[in-house]
Amino acid sequence: MTLSIRDQVSCQFDMVSLGECMIRLSPPGHERLEFARHLEVWVGGGEYNVAYSLARLGLRTGWVSKLPQNSLGRLILNHGRAVGVDMQHVVLVPYDGVGKQNRCGLNFTEVGTGLRSSVTMYDRGHSAASQMSPGEINWEELFQKKGVRWLHLGGIFTALSESTAQVTAEAIEAAKKAGTIVSYDLNFRSKLWSSEKAREITKPLVQYMDFVIGNEEDFQKVLGFEVEGVDERLLQLPIENYKRMVGRLMESFPHLKGVGTTLREVVSGLINHWSAILFYDGAFYESQRYENLEIEDRVGGGDGFSSGLIYGFLNGKPPSECVDLGATHGAILQSTRGDTSMITLDEVLHVMGGGTARIKR
Repeated sequence: MTLSIRDQVSCQFDMVSLGECMIRLSPPGHERLEFARHLEVWVGGGEYNVAYSLARLGLRTGWVSKLPQNSLGRLILNHGRAVGVDMQHVVLVPYDGVGKQNRCGLNFTEVGTGLRSSVTMYDRGHSAASQMSPGEINWEELFQKKGVRWLHLGGIFTALSESTAQVTAEAIEAAKKAGTIVSYDLNFRSKLWSSEKAREITKPLVQYMDFVIGNEEDFQKVLGFEVEGVDERLLQLPIENYKRMVGRLMESFPHLKGVGTTLREVVSGLINHWSAILFYDGAFYESQRYENLEIEDRVGGGDGFSSGLIYGFLNGKPPSECVDLGATHGAILQSTRGDTSMITLDEVLHVMGGGTARIKR
């Protein structure tokens, strides 16, 4: 099975993502929100993070969403533009001054340590992105006339509202019609919708997807495929059971080109075992395994995996290298604070090649 990716010359964008981006507020270090006197300001959102990462890795990326015309909306625009993410397809709407509608979503995140896990508290109701509706974006102009090689979207944006689910369907159908590769990160969030609702909305969309990405909970909650033998504490993640799950998934959706899964075994809030597997063209590929990975901030690790994986395929790398690019980028990304990548391609290649953390002078 050959992945037919549109050539660079005919497309303005290598990759475009659709989704919500929020402002994240976190107390410094591993402090608690209820005692915080200072909050760090970060920008991030599942789908946005992938466009941002790939821009840093040197690709031509764009992001589609909706933002209020206020300082927080401009903060997000400035953040993406600073690394070259194209923001021309972001719908800007007037701000009412109090946030009754079309506000910028917030999240408050504590970074865990030891036995205390990281915790996110959302304040994202009535956001501008959640009120996107079909017809606001000219998908034909984007995918057909300008050209996009790869579209990435996922379950977070889809879950925000009935209308965002419709926008997801609209975008994904238009992308497939134009011959654009589509990847979808299942990204189940129990605070946004139930498992029953996730399955009802997502399963009809799978027919338009080329790649499905997710962890053990995502596949179970969103598509109904359970990984047998997974410890509830996620201390052990049996790879062979993952492979059997993917086999059942492919029997139900044989058109899929690939399935990517991150494997995170949680030792503590700051120590994880980290790796990934990829099913592609009838075979499984396992990444390098990063034992006792020291973590500064785990948020965004999965998006880092998606970014590296997409980078590999867009650059014609073999699947074994693509899954390594994803796992390695995701691993290094977790060494920095915030949701979005601060990692360079050289750093990823250095670690993939066996390089160490020895000081560089």
